[in-house]
Amino acid sequence: MSGPEIVTFGCRLNAYESEVIRGHATLSEREDVIVVNTCAVTTEAERQARQAIRKLRRERPEAEIVVTGCAAQIAPDAWAAMPEVSRVVGNREKLEPAAFLLGRNEPILVDDIMQVQETAGHLIEGFDGRARAFLQVQNGCDHRCTFCIIPFGRGNSRSAPIGQVVDEARKLIRQGVKEIVLTGVDITSYGPDLPGRPTLGQLCRRLLASVPELERLRLSSIDPAEVDEDLWRLIAEEPRLMPHLHLSVQAGDDMILKRMKRRHDRNDVIRLTERARDLRPGIVFGADLIAGFPTETDDMFRNTLDLIADAGLTWLHVFPYSERPGTPAAKMPAVDKGLRKERAATLREAGNRSVFAHLSNQIGNSVEVLVERDRRGHSAHFAAVRLDRDAEPGALISARGVAVEGDTLVAEAA
Repeated sequence: MSGPEIVTFGCRLNAYESEVIRGHATLSEREDVIVVNTCAVTTEAERQARQAIRKLRRERPEAEIVVTGCAAQIAPDAWAAMPEVSRVVGNREKLEPAAFLLGRNEPILVDDIMQVQETAGHLIEGFDGRARAFLQVQNGCDHRCTFCIIPFGRGNSRSAPIGQVVDEARKLIRQGVKEIVLTGVDITSYGPDLPGRPTLGQLCRRLLASVPELERLRLSSIDPAEVDEDLWRLIAEEPRLMPHLHLSVQAGDDMILKRMKRRHDRNDVIRLTERARDLRPGIVFGADLIAGFPTETDDMFRNTLDLIADAGLTWLHVFPYSERPGTPAAKMPAVDKGLRKERAATLREAGNRSVFAHLSNQIGNSVEVLVERDRRGHSAHFAAVRLDRDAEPGALISARGVAVEGDTLVAEAA
């Protein structure tokens, strides 16, 4: 082993930031350090992180265990109180190499995240051995959904300047990356804190124009309430923008959406998917959905379940609602936890049927596959694909769908 062990929980942004941490020169030769990058989106995510920390301590009793990420940012004292933990480092501080200097021994290095005004000025050079890489363009969130604690872990919204994003994209391309995924906490809120107030669509347009060698651009997740007109034009006209949008939907019932303090309603989601399909036939949608939000009745849940078919949602991220202390939703009348799990399972089953239908429609069709490893990759629509022969990681190859195995399309390379 060379360098630190990094254990990551949670979102794509956390995965991205773990690679930033891995690249710190102050950590590059330290095999005595374990960095645990936590998530606070659910209590289950925190439980898993605590369980992992205890296991790591048993396996490596001499190691320095540094805990960081959103859960650590929100409740640093609680993590520092774990006997297995050596130090707690905040979400801003984890991106600074000085936080990991040998000899630093303060138990808690966490500042007020709400005072942070900039994204990290340094982004990663590329994910080792990967054809796809994440590129952070935004961090934090100005919205206050009633179920969400993440703004208190990430701070207010701030954007990376377009020039910086372009420079980092070029670095990734030089490392062999073929697909870049723009990521952040709320990327459709990109831009109002920058000179000229650029939008996400304008950022994408500038990036694609400035880096013509970038073969694929993908967006990590978008808010249905914030799609700008430049982004709509790119969906219609730019083949390098992948025909796959992941939507932060959360629910399909208007009353639940209102109680969540979301800024869209059910029909907004349906109109968005219809407009996107008109502009880009065949485009595929993913969505985040929460099951068992407080006050959710059977009829309200049915509206969310029906939205999968009504909006044509395919790749689902489903979560049973999890109380987060300090959020307004935690004080609302709760749905039984067993019922939450049942409803989440029902949503996942519907999602599995949608995935099977999408993959089945690809049988006999040509799909372009970005090869990642072990004959596996993803199509432009983000379908997992297994090829019938070896191909070089990073290659973009044409293949023909021949079968469906679980959530994977089996394809013959041309």
